[in-house]
Amino acid sequence: MTRSETNPSPRRQELLEAAYAYALRSGLSELSLRPLAEAIQSSPRVLLYLFGSKDGLIRALLARARADELALVQEVADSRNESDGLQSVARRLWRWLSDDAHRGLLTLWVESYARSLINPGGPWTDFARDTVGDWLSLLAACQPGAVRDTEAALAQRTLVLAVLRGALLDLLATGDAARTTAAVNLQLARLE
Repeated sequence: MTRSETNPSPRRQELLEAAYAYALRSGLSELSLRPLAEAIQSSPRVLLYLFGSKDGLIRALLARARADELALVQEVADSRNESDGLQSVARRLWRWLSDDAHRGLLTLWVESYARSLINPGGPWTDFARDTVGDWLSLLAACQPGAVRDTEAALAQRTLVLAVLRGALLDLLATGDAARTTAAVNLQLARLE
């Protein structure tokens, strides 16, 4: 971890936010420092100084995206009632996932998830694994404590995560919110 990561300067934070907005629009797979720097009114040299390398910048962008994801997870966790079960929380998550306002973040998430699988030694290291853990933890918190640690409960939340993730991929590919929502609702109804 570089000194700028442990004690970020205001300029680093400003450029990180601008680069994040750029990544939400353009993705990360073809990220080139020169066009990024031009778009965010900086220079490649400044970006390299502040982030250490292109990989360092990508890691910072992934951490920023994960922070948004974790904020969602926390928001859902904070807003649920004690009586809300896995099905109720999964429906709430799907409403958020299928909202057009989050399309940029979710496209970036899918791209980063895939890159984490393809290039496990690069800046995407552990991104996919860590996000699976984040979501499974949220879903576990929605299950009754008496069964939460059972293999059946783990299988159930894994199924819910797989349904949400699969429907999200389909929604991002086709834009068909009605069909994917119907499929999610059908599967979640089977949890009762």
